[in-house]
Amino acid sequence: MKRPVKKRINAFPYLMTLPTLVILVCLTIFPLIFNAYYSITDYYYLSPKNINIVGGENYINIFKDVYFQQALLNTVKFTILAVVFETLIGLILALFINNLRTARRSMRTLVLLPTLLPPVTVALIWQIMFSNNYGIINKMLGFIGIGEVSWLMDVKTAFYSILIIDIWQYVPFTFLLIYASLQTVPRVQYEAARIDGANAWHQFIYVTLPNILSGVIMVILLRVIDTFRLFDKVNILTKGGPANSTATITQYIYQYGVKGLKVGYGSAAAIIMTIIILVLASQYIKKSFHNRR
Repeated sequence: MKRPVKKRINAFPYLMTLPTLVILVCLTIFPLIFNAYYSITDYYYLSPKNINIVGGENYINIFKDVYFQQALLNTVKFTILAVVFETLIGLILALFINNLRTARRSMRTLVLLPTLLPPVTVALIWQIMFSNNYGIINKMLGFIGIGEVSWLMDVKTAFYSILIIDIWQYVPFTFLLIYASLQTVPRVQYEAARIDGANAWHQFIYVTLPNILSGVIMVILLRVIDTFRLFDKVNILTKGGPANSTATITQYIYQYGVKGLKVGYGSAAAIIMTIIILVLASQYIKKSFHNRR
């Protein structure tokens, strides 16, 4: 009778991934556990020895806070508007450049330039452009007879000014991913559509869009997750003002957890944001897993 052959386990792949797992545990899971713990305490940075367990009191106070409600509303509104415009403009640019017969490489390079700049640099450049005194935008409006606009200091314009900056910076990202998806569309399908008498619009609806739909959905999911964490532009340009019109969840966490030194309260707000991001990221993970199958 033959003995069953024992499969030898190759430990090499596990040893190679072990350092990465250790780093992930130290930099993500370990801090997340401590953050969750501090979120149920009244931990104040200047009195670290006087920590009391308050349970869900921080969470209740956060959801009752009008400032947090405004910050959450602003974040959701900003995310929806930014993702819609960035995806649409990126799609239009991708279709336009993909159909160019000349200067395609030059146009791709020009479109991608904003992504090469760090977010802080982008915010400072636009801060100068939006300046009331020497900003080029107000100078251009003056030439056509329109008065100066307080872009970053007016409740009516501050939110949309930051929205314009975000769209300018991240349209190249959506363009790049959608443009890459366009390269995978079989040319044979376009030829068959033209033979059947389909015009440009029908080719887009029945050939292009079905082939790039998964890529567009991936772009939307990635931008939703990233836009929801908006902080740098708001912190540099408006600090959440005027009148909390540009306040975001991340700005709220910074205001209480970092500047206010209320670690327990800020940790609770961070946990709420983490849960929201995990819900959004789970859709991205499901989509990625579905595409691999």
